[in-house]
Amino acid sequence: MKKINSLEQLEQHYDKPSERALWKEIDFLSPHYIAFIEASPFVLLSTQGEKGIDCSPRGDPPGFIRVVDNKHLLIPDRRGNNRLDSMRNIVVNNQVGLLFLIPGVGETIRVSGTAEIIIEPELCESFSINGKAATSVLMVTVEKAYFQCQKALVRSQLWGDATKVDRKDLPSAGEMVKYFAELKNQEFDDVTYDRNYPEHMSKTIY
Repeated sequence: MKKINSLEQLEQHYDKPSERALWKEIDFLSPHYIAFIEASPFVLLSTQGEKGIDCSPRGDPPGFIRVVDNKHLLIPDRRGNNRLDSMRNIVVNNQVGLLFLIPGVGETIRVSGTAEIIIEPELCESFSINGKAATSVLMVTVEKAYFQCQKALVRSQLWGDATKVDRKDLPSAGEMVKYFAELKNQEFDDVTYDRNYPEHMSKTIY
């Protein structure tokens, strides 16, 4: 199987990027990029640590990511499963990548930089929803920002009704947990789990 093993091979295999593709990368947040970020209810956070790479979702109502200025973002961290994969990575390697999505919008915003985990009570409290403060807040210092064109989302038809999948066509959360329980030789009632999960989530989402 023919493979690419060097930067020289890579650059020979692909065309050169257009000038506009290079213009779009800046080392700060332009007013346009800020508008996209403030409208986004969902961001993917990519980190790398001692155990490898992690990519994790973060979501809240639009505007949940606070733009401090054109070099800094604040991202609240909510109640979760306490695996702390992203947080552990940031402690040992503060480099992060962010990908912002907005429902119905084809363009995405990519940001990379460094992150700090802030636990200042007043700051965490300022991100409260339903009376629940953020557990911590990531302060991201922007090193690169770039807007990605629509091609990937158009190809995937991510926001199209025709590509929506009926959740019943996929394994349920309970079925997946049961599989892992069986690997550990443990009993698990997936039917009860799935039935009770909506109520459980409503009580624990914040």
